[in-house]
Amino acid sequence: MENSSASEGKDPSVFLSEIIGAPVTVKLNSGVVYKGELQSVDGYMNIALEKSEEYVNGKLRRSYGDAFVRGNNAIKYSGGKLAIIDQLQLPHVEKYVTIHTSEEGWHAIKEMRVRGAPAIAIVAALALASELTTLITRNKLSSNAIETQTFITEKLHYLVSSRPTAVNLSDAAGKLETIVAESVKMPESTGHAVATAFIQAAEAMLAKDVEDNKMIGEYGAKWISENALSKHFTKATVLTHCNTGSLATAGFGTALGVIRALSSTDALRHAYCTETRPYNQGSRLTAFELVHDRIPATLITDSMAAALLARAEIGVDAIVVGADRVAANGDTANKIGTYGLAVLAKHHGVKFLVAAPLTTIDLVTKSGNEITIEERPASEVTMVRGTCEGGGVSEAVKMETVCIAAKGINVWNPAFDITPGALIDGIITEKGVVEKDSDGLFHLEELFKA
Repeated sequence: MENSSASEGKDPSVFLSEIIGAPVTVKLNSGVVYKGELQSVDGYMNIALEKSEEYVNGKLRRSYGDAFVRGNNAIKYSGGKLAIIDQLQLPHVEKYVTIHTSEEGWHAIKEMRVRGAPAIAIVAALALASELTTLITRNKLSSNAIETQTFITEKLHYLVSSRPTAVNLSDAAGKLETIVAESVKMPESTGHAVATAFIQAAEAMLAKDVEDNKMIGEYGAKWISENALSKHFTKATVLTHCNTGSLATAGFGTALGVIRALSSTDALRHAYCTETRPYNQGSRLTAFELVHDRIPATLITDSMAAALLARAEIGVDAIVVGADRVAANGDTANKIGTYGLAVLAKHHGVKFLVAAPLTTIDLVTKSGNEITIEERPASEVTMVRGTCEGGGVSEAVKMETVCIAAKGINVWNPAFDITPGALIDGIITEKGVVEKDSDGLFHLEELFKA
């Protein structure tokens, strides 16, 4: 959002509420721009405009009497208060859930109300930050630095147990433990000082994730434009899997951030997303984000990917996915179905890229064989949840769960699979795109050298 009198450091929604009626410009991550008179705004940056116009690549596409631009803040945090959008109810209902404690954060992660490796790390950290803020406010935090350190450490270990496959969570916990330990060593350290150090570090992680994601998007878009385009097209067609956008991170996204970056520079021809069974993160969440950002996109079922890649007239140039953990040799744990897409990409000569921040790279884990794969409940495969359709006009959305499998059938439901580094053409990070050497090996340790 742009306005010449914008106030530095003020919450954007608060500032906007003070200029109702003023002309504003709203720019989506995809590059689509809306101009109009500000009618209303809420705390989640949902903006209503009057006399609005929509621009694409600087050209007027259409005019509206009124327009509603949905905010895209999956994580809302301010002043020690944390709220997350409940992803179990998307795309049908946009409901925010307040997280007060580390226990509530643990359940939100375990129940997949928040998911995506970067997002769960940040929500875990901010959940504990919110709990500490409340304890400080109510004067219930121990004044002893060691006791506060022990409290924080135990809570972090508990939070890590909510999603063992995602390395970002354990990485964030380790970094926060180090910061807390350093705070304890300070002269005349107190419990309040230790808690404050933790809170500031957790808040910094939120800001850094957004910055890193935008760099990942830029590097990935540039690499695809320079290395993946077929001779028949000047713009890229990209397939993605699961959800790796603003709902899976602090903002912008990793793999979906690459698609957003391509779109914002008019370098994207079309995006395809898989439904991503059994939890349907693609159809529920990625499709939701693509529609929100007005990015030209098509949803396919997981089993259609091979047929899609075989269609020369469609011309998929690259498959871009995220990661929950990248081993030292490049083997990548990601949402179930990723491995199959990598095999298909190799067969069809399509570039296969992994987009992930450095926090997802685990140099201690030497290969994918050492990665623990979480298994989910059978009910996620045998049942599906959605809205009831055709029941007449009603403001209330009615959700139902229905069984889609034969009762009594055994179910295997791993949440992730391992894609060998040999099938990956590049790993996109905030420092650039890492490719294999002439021997087909990744050297990810180079990313961590000063």
